[in-house]
Amino acid sequence: MNDPIQAATVRVFIALAPPDDAKDELARALRSAYETYPGLRWNRIEDWHITLAFLGELPVASVPGLRRPLGELAAGRPPLQLSLRGAGHFDERVLWSGIEGDLDGLHGLTAEVRAAVRECGIAFEERPLRPHLTLARARRDDPSSVMRVAAGLAAFAGRTWPAERLHLVGSNIGRGPGPIHYRDIASWEFGDGRPVSG
Repeated sequence: MNDPIQAATVRVFIALAPPDDAKDELARALRSAYETYPGLRWNRIEDWHITLAFLGELPVASVPGLRRPLGELAAGRPPLQLSLRGAGHFDERVLWSGIEGDLDGLHGLTAEVRAAVRECGIAFEERPLRPHLTLARARRDDPSSVMRVAAGLAAFAGRTWPAERLHLVGSNIGRGPGPIHYRDIASWEFGDGRPVSG
């Protein structure tokens, strides 16, 4: 019932995801924080992602039109080399890990992704890209826990990894009680940087 693909609308975003070993590396660094701050609403490791464009709630019928332009875009771009680095927080409520590496390439990819979405006739709020990986959210009665975890993770420096796939993701957010879950609607491997013919 909470499957985003079965609903009349779906909340959609376009993202990159670190590979499993890079996520495991960060999860090991967070192990003591998980135990010390169980009251934080921790994101599931399999849902960690770097949002490039948040499209909001879309009619399911509009989603297939994104497949071809996003697939062609990915095929014509080489993988970006990125890493997870340090931590911080938004408004003392949202804990994140930072992104380093080819940030110029990341901003360029984001601009191309957003242009492809606009060309599909889909309107969305274009917020400035602040590259990060959301890890947890604080409950309203304990914002200081996020700041303490961020301070403890400030020196974290993960290995460099290639972002090998572009993901079109749907979520069940706002669809009843329980945790948020994300699901790939589609994903595409990045290519070798040569334009795609056809």
